[in-house]
Amino acid sequence: MYLLVGNGAKEGIEWMMKAVEQAREATCERRKCGSVIVLDGELISWGKNSPPGELESQRRCSCEKGNYHSKVTDKTCCVHAEQRAIINGLTWKAKKVPGSQLYFASVDERGNPLRSGKPYCTICSKMALDVGIADFRLWHQEGIGVYTTEEYNTLSFQYQG
Repeated sequence: MYLLVGNGAKEGIEWMMKAVEQAREATCERRKCGSVIVLDGELISWGKNSPPGELESQRRCSCEKGNYHSKVTDKTCCVHAEQRAIINGLTWKAKKVPGSQLYFASVDERGNPLRSGKPYCTICSKMALDVGIADFRLWHQEGIGVYTTEEYNTLSFQYQG
């Protein structure tokens, strides 16, 4: 991981704020997250976390995670913002997804940006690897951290909480 500096940091913050806008529109009741995918300064796609198909009938935000069987590996009810951005990118501009950057952000209950912790989502990291996204960008306390997608996936599997 390295931090963006100079003009890269300035541009990174601009893209991160687009991810924050998506997070503010998220409908998940547990955590509001947003993502954008960018290639060569062009916005390729975006996504927010919300129930599959935006269907209220699929909302399970109030279910206790401990109530699910151990074979249910993703105990969140919502499609992740990163997943939705990847799906949208493959739908809208599939040829521009490989080599792109994925920016991820979350917001608090008032819509203020939160700083990210360590990489931990193996569902999104595997999907991003599979479609050829070059790197993940998270907004850490010290700045925007850039992880190759392979590094992000490895760190996600090593996450200890």
